[in-house]
Amino acid sequence: MRPRTIDEVVGQSHILGEGKLLRRVIEADRLTNIILYGPPGCGKTTLAEVIARSTKRNFVRASGVVSNVAEIRKICDRAMNELGGMGTILFVDEIHRFNKSQQDVLLPYVENGTVVLIGATTHNPNFFINTPLTSRSLVFELKGLSTDDVAKLLDRAIADEERGYGKLRVKLHDDAKRFLAEICDGDARHALTALEIAVKSTPENANGEIVLDLDVIQECVQRRQVRYDKKEDGHYDTISAFIKSIRGTDPDAAIYWLGKMLVAGEDPRFVARRLVISASEDIGNADPRALSVAVAAMQACEFVGMPECAINLAQATTYLACAPKSNASCMAISEAMADVESGRVQPVPEHLKNKHVRAIGSNEVTEYKYPHNFADHYVKQAYLGVPKEYYRPTTLGYEATITKMLSMRKGEKP
Repeated sequence: MRPRTIDEVVGQSHILGEGKLLRRVIEADRLTNIILYGPPGCGKTTLAEVIARSTKRNFVRASGVVSNVAEIRKICDRAMNELGGMGTILFVDEIHRFNKSQQDVLLPYVENGTVVLIGATTHNPNFFINTPLTSRSLVFELKGLSTDDVAKLLDRAIADEERGYGKLRVKLHDDAKRFLAEICDGDARHALTALEIAVKSTPENANGEIVLDLDVIQECVQRRQVRYDKKEDGHYDTISAFIKSIRGTDPDAAIYWLGKMLVAGEDPRFVARRLVISASEDIGNADPRALSVAVAAMQACEFVGMPECAINLAQATTYLACAPKSNASCMAISEAMADVESGRVQPVPEHLKNKHVRAIGSNEVTEYKYPHNFADHYVKQAYLGVPKEYYRPTTLGYEATITKMLSMRKGEKP
Protein backbone atom coordinates (compact mmCIF):
# COMPACT_ATOMS: atom_id res chain seq x y z
CA MET A 1 0.00 0.00 0.00
CA ARG A 2 2.99 2.33 -0.25
CA PRO A 3 1.94 5.49 -2.16
CA ARG A 4 3.26 5.65 -5.71
CA THR A 5 2.76 9.34 -6.44
CA ILE A 6 2.88 12.58 -4.46
CA ASP A 7 -0.91 12.83 -4.63
CA GLU A 8 -1.26 9.46 -2.91
CA VAL A 9 0.91 10.52 0.01
CA VAL A 10 -1.18 11.17 3.11
CA GLY A 11 -0.07 13.87 5.54
CA GLN A 12 3.09 16.03 5.42
CA SER A 13 1.19 18.92 3.84
CA HIS A 14 3.71 21.32 5.41
CA ILE A 15 6.33 20.12 2.91
CA LEU A 16 4.25 18.41 0.19
CA GLY A 17 1.30 20.78 -0.16
CA GLU A 18 0.72 22.72 -3.35
CA GLY A 19 3.56 25.16 -3.88
CA LYS A 20 5.70 23.74 -1.05
CA LEU A 21 9.43 23.39 -1.70
CA LEU A 22 9.80 19.61 -1.59
CA ARG A 23 6.83 19.07 -3.89
CA ARG A 24 8.24 21.57 -6.37
CA VAL A 25 11.69 20.00 -6.53
CA ILE A 26 10.22 16.48 -6.93
CA GLU A 27 7.83 17.50 -9.70
CA ALA A 28 10.54 19.49 -11.52
CA ASP A 29 13.15 16.75 -11.01
CA ARG A 30 15.48 19.47 -9.69
CA LEU A 31 16.62 17.67 -6.61
CA THR A 32 19.43 18.79 -4.37
CA ASN A 33 20.76 16.80 -1.41
CA ILE A 34 17.94 16.03 1.00
CA ILE A 35 17.72 14.60 4.50
CA LEU A 36 14.30 13.34 5.59
CA TYR A 37 13.93 13.24 9.35
CA GLY A 38 10.95 11.92 11.27
CA PRO A 39 9.45 9.13 13.39
CA PRO A 40 8.92 5.56 12.10
CA GLY A 41 6.11 5.00 9.62
CA CYS A 42 5.63 8.67 8.69
CA GLY A 43 6.64 8.34 5.02
CA LYS A 44 10.40 8.88 4.66
CA THR A 45 11.01 5.82 2.49
CA THR A 46 7.72 6.50 0.72
CA LEU A 47 9.01 9.87 -0.45
CA ALA A 48 12.19 8.23 -1.68
CA GLU A 49 10.08 5.73 -3.65
CA VAL A 50 7.99 8.57 -5.11
CA ILE A 51 11.19 10.31 -6.19
CA ALA A 52 12.47 7.06 -7.71
CA ARG A 53 9.32 6.82 -9.85
CA SER A 54 9.31 10.49 -10.87
CA THR A 55 12.97 11.11 -11.62
CA LYS A 56 14.76 10.46 -14.90
CA ARG A 57 18.03 9.84 -13.09
CA ASN A 58 19.57 6.62 -11.93
CA PHE A 59 18.21 5.77 -8.49
CA VAL A 60 20.40 3.66 -6.21
CA ARG A 61 19.42 2.42 -2.75
CA ALA A 62 21.73 1.74 0.18
CA SER A 63 21.14 0.97 3.83
CA GLY A 64 22.86 2.43 6.84
CA VAL A 65 22.49 -0.96 8.50
CA VAL A 66 24.14 -3.26 5.95
CA SER A 67 26.11 -1.02 3.56
CA ASN A 68 29.83 -0.57 4.16
CA VAL A 69 32.55 1.78 2.94
CA ALA A 70 33.50 -0.46 0.00
CA GLU A 71 29.90 -0.55 -1.24
CA ILE A 72 29.53 3.22 -0.91
CA ARG A 73 32.74 3.79 -2.90
CA LYS A 74 31.59 1.33 -5.57
CA ILE A 75 28.25 3.12 -5.99
CA CYS A 76 29.86 6.56 -6.09
CA ASP A 77 32.66 5.51 -8.46
CA ARG A 78 30.09 4.09 -10.86
CA ALA A 79 28.14 7.33 -10.64
CA MET A 80 31.32 9.30 -11.39
CA ASN A 81 31.85 7.31 -14.59
CA GLU A 82 28.34 8.25 -15.64
CA LEU A 83 28.80 12.02 -15.16
CA GLY A 84 27.37 13.86 -18.11
CA GLY A 85 24.57 11.31 -18.37
CA MET A 86 21.34 11.15 -16.41
CA GLY A 87 23.02 11.51 -13.02
CA THR A 88 22.59 9.38 -9.90
CA ILE A 89 20.42 9.76 -6.82
CA LEU A 90 21.71 7.79 -3.83
CA PHE A 91 19.09 6.98 -1.24
CA VAL A 92 20.52 5.92 2.13
CA ASP A 93 17.92 4.57 4.52
CA GLU A 94 18.77 4.92 8.22
CA ILE A 95 21.73 7.11 7.37
CA HIS A 96 22.32 7.72 11.09
CA ARG A 97 23.64 4.15 11.23
CA PHE A 98 26.67 5.24 9.22
CA ASN A 99 29.56 6.06 11.52
CA LYS A 100 31.64 9.19 11.05
CA SER A 101 34.14 7.57 8.67
CA GLN A 102 31.36 6.15 6.49
CA GLN A 103 29.71 9.55 6.31
CA ASP A 104 33.07 11.13 5.49
CA VAL A 105 33.42 8.76 2.52
CA LEU A 106 30.19 10.20 1.09
CA LEU A 107 31.20 13.82 1.55
CA PRO A 108 33.50 14.40 -1.49
CA TYR A 109 31.03 12.71 -3.84
CA VAL A 110 28.18 14.82 -2.47
CA GLU A 111 30.28 17.96 -2.54
CA ASN A 112 31.32 17.66 -6.20
CA GLY A 113 27.88 16.57 -7.38
CA THR A 114 28.77 13.00 -8.31
CA VAL A 115 25.62 11.86 -6.48
CA VAL A 116 22.57 13.59 -5.13
CA LEU A 117 22.08 12.26 -1.61
CA ILE A 118 18.70 11.49 -0.07
CA GLY A 119 19.10 10.34 3.52
CA ALA A 120 16.33 9.05 5.77
CA THR A 121 16.67 9.00 9.54
CA THR A 122 14.63 8.76 12.72
CA HIS A 123 17.43 10.59 14.58
CA ASN A 124 17.93 14.33 14.81
CA PRO A 125 20.39 15.16 11.98
CA ASN A 126 21.98 17.90 14.09
CA PHE A 127 23.30 15.25 16.47
CA PHE A 128 23.75 12.10 14.39
CA ILE A 129 24.82 13.28 10.95
CA ASN A 130 28.08 15.08 10.21
CA THR A 131 27.74 18.84 9.90
CA PRO A 132 29.43 18.94 6.44
CA LEU A 133 26.65 16.68 5.12
CA THR A 134 23.76 18.54 6.74
CA SER A 135 25.16 21.92 5.63
CA ARG A 136 25.06 20.70 2.00
CA SER A 137 21.53 19.34 2.29
CA LEU A 138 17.97 20.50 2.69
CA VAL A 139 16.64 18.99 5.92
CA PHE A 140 12.91 18.24 5.94
CA GLU A 141 11.24 17.17 9.17
CA LEU A 142 8.29 14.81 8.69
CA LYS A 143 5.55 14.57 11.29
CA GLY A 144 3.82 11.51 12.67
CA LEU A 145 0.52 10.94 10.86
CA SER A 146 -2.65 12.23 12.47
CA THR A 147 -5.46 9.90 13.51
CA ASP A 148 -7.52 11.00 10.50
CA ASP A 149 -4.58 10.36 8.17
CA VAL A 150 -4.15 6.81 9.46
CA ALA A 151 -7.91 6.17 9.23
CA LYS A 152 -7.78 7.29 5.59
CA LEU A 153 -4.97 4.82 4.90
CA LEU A 154 -6.95 2.00 6.51
CA ASP A 155 -9.99 2.79 4.33
CA ARG A 156 -7.76 2.84 1.27
CA ALA A 157 -6.22 -0.54 2.13
CA ILE A 158 -9.66 -2.12 2.58
CA ALA A 159 -10.99 -0.67 -0.69
CA ASP A 160 -7.96 -1.20 -2.98
CA GLU A 161 -8.56 -4.27 -5.14
CA GLU A 162 -5.05 -4.36 -6.58
CA ARG A 163 -2.84 -4.07 -3.51
CA GLY A 164 -5.29 -4.16 -0.61
CA TYR A 165 -8.32 -6.17 0.46
CA GLY A 166 -10.83 -4.77 -2.05
CA LYS A 167 -11.59 -8.24 -3.38
CA LEU A 168 -12.56 -9.43 0.09
CA ARG A 169 -15.64 -8.39 2.01
CA VAL A 170 -13.90 -6.71 4.93
CA LYS A 171 -16.03 -4.67 7.34
CA LEU A 172 -14.03 -2.57 9.79
CA HIS A 173 -16.24 -1.10 12.48
CA ASP A 174 -15.87 2.65 12.99
CA ASP A 175 -14.92 2.35 16.66
CA ALA A 176 -12.34 -0.33 15.78
CA LYS A 177 -10.90 1.85 13.01
CA ARG A 178 -10.69 4.82 15.34
CA PHE A 179 -9.01 2.75 18.02
CA LEU A 180 -6.44 1.37 15.56
CA ALA A 181 -5.79 4.82 14.09
CA GLU A 182 -5.12 6.19 17.57
CA ILE A 183 -3.23 3.22 18.94
CA CYS A 184 -0.60 3.18 16.19
CA ASP A 185 0.71 6.58 17.37
CA GLY A 186 1.10 8.06 13.88
CA ASP A 187 2.90 5.02 12.44
CA ALA A 188 1.25 3.94 9.16
CA ARG A 189 3.26 0.71 9.00
CA HIS A 190 2.08 -0.33 12.43
CA ALA A 191 -1.56 0.35 11.51
CA LEU A 192 -1.40 -1.57 8.21
CA THR A 193 0.42 -4.49 9.83
CA ALA A 194 -2.27 -4.75 12.50
CA LEU A 195 -4.96 -4.61 9.81
CA GLU A 196 -3.24 -7.38 7.89
CA ILE A 197 -3.04 -9.59 10.98
CA ALA A 198 -6.70 -8.94 11.73
CA VAL A 199 -7.88 -9.78 8.19
CA LYS A 200 -5.76 -12.93 7.89
CA SER A 201 -6.64 -14.24 11.33
CA THR A 202 -10.39 -13.58 11.26
CA PRO A 203 -12.60 -16.19 9.56
CA GLU A 204 -15.49 -15.19 7.34
CA ASN A 205 -18.95 -15.24 8.86
CA ALA A 206 -22.00 -16.94 7.35
CA ASN A 207 -22.43 -14.05 4.92
CA GLY A 208 -18.85 -14.31 3.66
CA GLU A 209 -17.77 -11.15 5.50
CA ILE A 210 -14.62 -10.59 7.54
CA VAL A 211 -15.93 -8.50 10.39
CA LEU A 212 -13.32 -6.57 12.33
CA ASP A 213 -14.87 -5.18 15.49
CA LEU A 214 -13.17 -3.48 18.42
CA ASP A 215 -12.46 -6.75 20.25
CA VAL A 216 -10.71 -8.22 17.20
CA ILE A 217 -8.52 -5.16 16.66
CA GLN A 218 -7.59 -4.93 20.33
CA GLU A 219 -6.61 -8.58 20.29
CA CYS A 220 -4.39 -8.05 17.23
CA VAL A 221 -2.72 -4.95 18.66
CA GLN A 222 -2.27 -6.47 22.16
CA ARG A 223 -1.11 -3.20 23.69
CA ARG A 224 -0.35 0.37 22.80
CA GLN A 225 2.98 0.88 21.15
CA VAL A 226 4.87 3.58 23.02
CA ARG A 227 7.18 5.51 20.74
CA TYR A 228 10.16 5.95 22.99
CA ASP A 229 13.83 5.18 22.54
CA LYS A 230 16.36 5.85 25.26
CA LYS A 231 18.94 7.05 22.72
CA GLU A 232 16.66 9.01 20.41
CA ASP A 233 14.36 12.01 20.37
CA GLY A 234 11.51 10.19 22.16
CA HIS A 235 13.69 10.01 25.26
CA TYR A 236 14.71 13.67 25.28
CA ASP A 237 11.36 15.04 24.12
CA THR A 238 9.46 13.16 26.82
CA ILE A 239 11.75 14.11 29.68
CA SER A 240 11.58 17.71 28.41
CA ALA A 241 7.77 17.61 28.50
CA PHE A 242 7.95 16.08 31.99
CA ILE A 243 10.17 18.82 33.44
CA LYS A 244 8.28 21.60 31.67
CA SER A 245 5.00 20.29 33.06
CA ILE A 246 6.46 20.42 36.58
CA ARG A 247 7.76 23.92 35.92
CA GLY A 248 4.35 24.91 34.61
CA THR A 249 2.58 23.62 37.76
CA ASP A 250 0.57 20.96 35.91
CA PRO A 251 0.69 17.80 38.06
CA ASP A 252 -1.64 15.89 35.73
CA ALA A 253 0.56 16.37 32.67
CA ALA A 254 3.69 15.65 34.71
CA ILE A 255 2.22 12.36 35.95
CA TYR A 256 1.25 11.36 32.41
CA TRP A 257 4.78 11.90 31.06
CA LEU A 258 6.18 10.06 34.08
CA GLY A 259 3.85 7.16 33.36
CA LYS A 260 4.87 7.09 29.70
CA MET A 261 8.55 6.93 30.59
CA LEU A 262 8.13 4.17 33.14
CA VAL A 263 5.90 2.06 30.87
CA ALA A 264 8.46 2.46 28.08
CA GLY A 265 11.18 1.09 30.37
CA GLU A 266 13.03 4.27 31.29
CA ASP A 267 15.54 3.96 34.13
CA PRO A 268 13.74 5.41 37.20
CA ARG A 269 17.08 6.72 38.47
CA PHE A 270 17.33 8.95 35.41
CA VAL A 271 13.91 10.42 36.22
CA ALA A 272 14.89 10.85 39.86
CA ARG A 273 18.05 12.75 38.91
CA ARG A 274 16.01 15.15 36.82
CA LEU A 275 13.62 15.69 39.73
CA VAL A 276 16.56 16.61 41.96
CA ILE A 277 17.72 19.14 39.36
CA SER A 278 14.23 20.59 38.95
CA ALA A 279 13.82 20.96 42.72
CA SER A 280 16.64 23.52 42.76
CA GLU A 281 16.34 24.93 39.25
CA ASP A 282 12.61 25.61 39.16
CA ILE A 283 11.53 25.71 42.83
CA GLY A 284 14.58 26.65 44.86
CA ASN A 285 13.93 28.55 48.05
CA ALA A 286 10.28 29.13 47.24
CA ASP A 287 9.93 25.70 48.88
CA PRO A 288 13.26 24.43 50.28
CA ARG A 289 11.59 21.10 51.15
CA ALA A 290 11.29 20.27 47.45
CA LEU A 291 14.97 19.33 47.25
CA SER A 292 14.61 17.04 50.28
CA VAL A 293 11.59 15.35 48.71
CA ALA A 294 13.41 14.88 45.39
CA VAL A 295 16.55 13.48 47.03
CA ALA A 296 14.42 11.14 49.13
CA ALA A 297 12.70 9.89 45.97
CA MET A 298 16.09 9.31 44.36
CA GLN A 299 17.22 7.26 47.37
CA ALA A 300 13.92 5.35 47.34
CA CYS A 301 14.50 4.40 43.68
CA GLU A 302 17.86 2.90 44.60
CA PHE A 303 16.47 1.11 47.65
CA VAL A 304 13.08 -0.08 46.35
CA GLY A 305 13.42 -0.35 42.58
CA MET A 306 10.65 -0.84 40.03
CA PRO A 307 7.73 -1.24 39.97
CA GLU A 308 7.11 0.07 43.50
CA CYS A 309 9.43 3.09 43.21
CA ALA A 310 6.98 4.47 40.64
CA ILE A 311 4.89 5.47 43.68
CA ASN A 312 7.83 7.36 45.19
CA LEU A 313 8.49 9.13 41.89
CA ALA A 314 4.80 10.01 41.60
CA GLN A 315 4.82 11.56 45.07
CA ALA A 316 7.90 13.65 44.30
CA THR A 317 6.54 14.63 40.88
CA THR A 318 3.21 15.87 42.21
CA TYR A 319 4.89 17.68 45.12
CA LEU A 320 7.30 19.52 42.81
CA ALA A 321 4.59 20.31 40.29
CA CYS A 322 2.35 21.85 42.97
CA ALA A 323 5.13 23.71 44.82
CA PRO A 324 5.60 27.48 44.44
CA LYS A 325 8.19 28.20 41.77
CA SER A 326 11.35 30.29 41.74
CA ASN A 327 14.48 30.14 39.62
CA ALA A 328 16.16 32.92 41.60
CA SER A 329 18.97 30.77 43.02
CA CYS A 330 19.56 29.17 39.61
CA MET A 331 19.81 32.57 37.94
CA ALA A 332 22.07 33.84 40.72
CA ILE A 333 24.74 31.17 40.26
CA SER A 334 24.53 31.45 36.46
CA GLU A 335 25.13 35.20 36.62
CA ALA A 336 27.94 34.90 39.16
CA MET A 337 29.74 32.22 37.11
CA ALA A 338 29.30 34.31 33.96
CA ASP A 339 30.98 37.27 35.70
CA VAL A 340 33.93 35.12 36.74
CA GLU A 341 34.27 33.51 33.31
CA SER A 342 34.20 36.91 31.61
CA GLY A 343 37.22 38.03 33.64
CA ARG A 344 35.49 40.13 36.29
CA VAL A 345 37.28 38.37 39.15
CA GLN A 346 37.26 40.25 42.43
CA PRO A 347 39.99 39.84 45.03
CA VAL A 348 38.96 38.67 48.47
CA PRO A 349 38.53 41.69 50.81
CA GLU A 350 41.20 41.86 53.49
CA HIS A 351 38.82 41.33 56.40
CA LEU A 352 37.43 38.15 54.84
CA LYS A 353 40.74 36.41 54.30
CA ASN A 354 41.76 33.44 56.38
CA LYS A 355 44.18 35.51 58.45
CA HIS A 356 43.82 39.09 59.66
CA VAL A 357 46.53 40.94 57.77
CA ARG A 358 47.61 44.52 57.52
CA ALA A 359 46.75 45.99 54.12
CA ILE A 360 49.85 46.85 52.06
CA GLY A 361 50.72 50.51 52.41
CA SER A 362 48.38 50.96 55.36
CA ASN A 363 48.97 51.08 59.08
CA GLU A 364 45.44 49.96 59.82
CA VAL A 365 44.28 46.40 60.26
CA THR A 366 40.92 45.69 58.61
CA GLU A 367 38.94 43.69 61.11
CA TYR A 368 36.32 41.06 60.40
CA LYS A 369 33.11 41.55 62.36
CA TYR A 370 31.83 38.25 63.75
CA PRO A 371 28.02 38.35 63.18
CA HIS A 372 27.19 36.18 66.19
CA ASN A 373 28.58 38.86 68.47
CA PHE A 374 25.86 41.27 67.37
CA ALA A 375 22.12 41.56 67.88
CA ASP A 376 20.08 39.15 65.75
CA HIS A 377 23.40 37.50 64.78
CA TYR A 378 23.84 40.06 62.04
CA VAL A 379 26.11 43.00 61.31
CA LYS A 380 26.36 44.89 58.08
CA GLN A 381 29.76 44.76 56.43
CA ALA A 382 31.20 44.41 52.92
CA TYR A 383 31.56 40.86 51.56
CA LEU A 384 32.45 41.93 48.01
CA GLY A 385 34.91 44.60 46.98
CA VAL A 386 32.43 45.78 44.35
CA PRO A 387 28.92 44.96 45.59
CA LYS A 388 26.49 43.41 43.10
CA GLU A 389 23.09 41.83 43.55
CA TYR A 390 22.89 38.28 42.17
CA TYR A 391 20.14 36.66 44.21
CA ARG A 392 16.74 38.24 43.62
CA PRO A 393 14.18 36.16 45.54
CA THR A 394 10.55 36.21 44.52
CA THR A 395 7.55 36.88 46.73
CA LEU A 396 6.28 33.28 46.42
CA GLY A 397 6.39 30.61 49.11
CA TYR A 398 9.22 30.80 51.59
CA GLU A 399 11.08 33.27 49.38
CA ALA A 400 8.53 35.87 50.46
CA THR A 401 10.06 35.61 53.94
CA ILE A 402 13.57 35.79 52.48
CA THR A 403 12.64 38.86 50.42
CA LYS A 404 11.27 40.63 53.49
CA MET A 405 14.38 39.84 55.54
CA LEU A 406 16.81 40.98 52.83
CA SER A 407 14.84 44.20 52.29
CA MET A 408 15.16 44.98 55.99
CA ARG A 409 18.90 44.26 55.96
CA LYS A 410 19.49 46.50 52.98
CA GLY A 411 17.83 49.38 54.79
CA GLU A 412 20.14 49.11 57.80
CA LYS A 413 23.20 51.25 58.26
CA PRO A 414 26.63 49.61 58.78
